Amino acid sequence: MNQGRTVFSQLMDFVPSTQFRKCVAQYNGNYKVKSFSCWDQFLCMAFAQLTCRESLRDIETCLRAVSYKLYHVGIRGRISRNTLANANSVRDWRIYRDFAHVLIDEARNLYADDPLAVELKETVYALDSTTIDLCLSLFPWAQFRKHKGAVKLHTLLDLRGSIPTVCIITDGKVHDVNILDQIPIEPGAFYIMDRGYLDFDRLHTLHLAKSFFVTRAKRNFKFRRLYSNPVNKRSGVQVDQIVRLTGYYSKKAYSEKLRRVRYYDVENEKRLVFLTNNMSLPARTIADLFKSRWDIELFFKWIKQHLRIKKFYGTSENGVKTQIWIAISIYVLVAIMKKRLDLLQSLYSLLQVLSLTLFEKVPLLQTLTSTDCDSEKKSDPNQLFLFD
Repeated sequence: MNQGRTVFSQLMDFVPSTQFRKCVAQYNGNYKVKSFSCWDQFLCMAFAQLTCRESLRDIETCLRAVSYKLYHVGIRGRISRNTLANANSVRDWRIYRDFAHVLIDEARNLYADDPLAVELKETVYALDSTTIDLCLSLFPWAQFRKHKGAVKLHTLLDLRGSIPTVCIITDGKVHDVNILDQIPIEPGAFYIMDRGYLDFDRLHTLHLAKSFFVTRAKRNFKFRRLYSNPVNKRSGVQVDQIVRLTGYYSKKAYSEKLRRVRYYDVENEKRLVFLTNNMSLPARTIADLFKSRWDIELFFKWIKQHLRIKKFYGTSENGVKTQIWIAISIYVLVAIMKKRLDLLQSLYSLLQVLSLTLFEKVPLLQTLTSTDCDSEKKSDPNQLFLFD
C-alpha cells in the first residue's frame, strides 16, 4: 500500500502558507475560532472547486466519507455543513481576495517570459466583465433589474499566461466603463477593450499615464481626418488614419490625435474600426492585438464551465465573494503548478485528473503525466479476436 501523501496535499504545497497566515491575521480571520480555522475553510472550498460539488451538504458528505484522510490533507476541524456555511457568511472575504493576489503575483512572475500572439515586449492586458445571474429573492443585495439579480466580475487579464491581475466584484448595475477608474495604470502597457469602455475622458487618463489603448469605435464616432498612412489591403487593413475628434464633449475630453484603423475580417465577414493612441505599431498589429482580446472571453467561459462560480453555497454577499475569490485562487494555483512542474497538458485536462485523484496517495507528477490511452502499449498480435 502506498504510504505517501495524497495528491490534494501535494497540490497544496504550492500554496505559500506564510502569506496565507498574514492575510488571515490582517483581518482577524481566526478570532474566537476554536476548531474550524480559515485554512480548514479554504481547503474545504478548494476541494469543492476542484471536484465541482453541488452544495454544502454535498461537500460535507464527500469529505466525511474520507474523514480518515483529512488530517493528512491539512483539515483539522470537524466538517459540518452549518460550520462551513457560517464561515463563508461571517469571515471576511478580503482574506481570500488578498491571498488570491499573492498567487497572482507569483503566477505573473512565472509566465512573464511566455510569448504573446503578437510580437511585443510590453505587457498586454485585456479588460472585460462577465455577468453572473442570481435570483433576486435569494440575493436581494445583488441589484440588477427590477425582477433579476446579478453580480459582475470585472477582470483585467494579463495575456501572458491568461492570468487575472485585477478582479473587481460588483452588483449588476455598475457599468463597465466605471472600472477604468479603479484599475492600476502601468506606463508602456497596452490595454485592449471593447467599445463598452469607450469614454474619452478616461482614455485620456490612460494616454497621460504613457500607456496605450486599443478599442473599437462606435458607429456615431465623429472625427476629422488629418492624414492617412499607406496600407497593404491584402493584410485586411483598409484604412489607417490619424484623426482628431470633432464632437463637442469628446473633443473637450480628448484633444490629442488618435489613430483610426479600419480592418476587414474575412473569416467572420465583418468590418471593424479600431481607435488607438499608439502611432508606431503596424496597422495589422493593432488589429491582431484586438483579436487577442478574445482570450478574456475564453477565460470567462473556462471558469464558468469548470469552476463553481455560477451556483453558490450561500446567499450572503460575503459568501458569494468568498466563493468567487477562492475559485480564482484555485485557477491561479493550478496555473502555478503547471508552470513549476513544466506540464504540457491544458488546465482543463489537469483539473479533470485532479478531480478524480485528490485523495490518491500517488506522486503528483506521476499522476499528471501518466500516458494517455492512445499511447498505451498495443495488444498482443497473437491475441484472438472475439468477433471476426
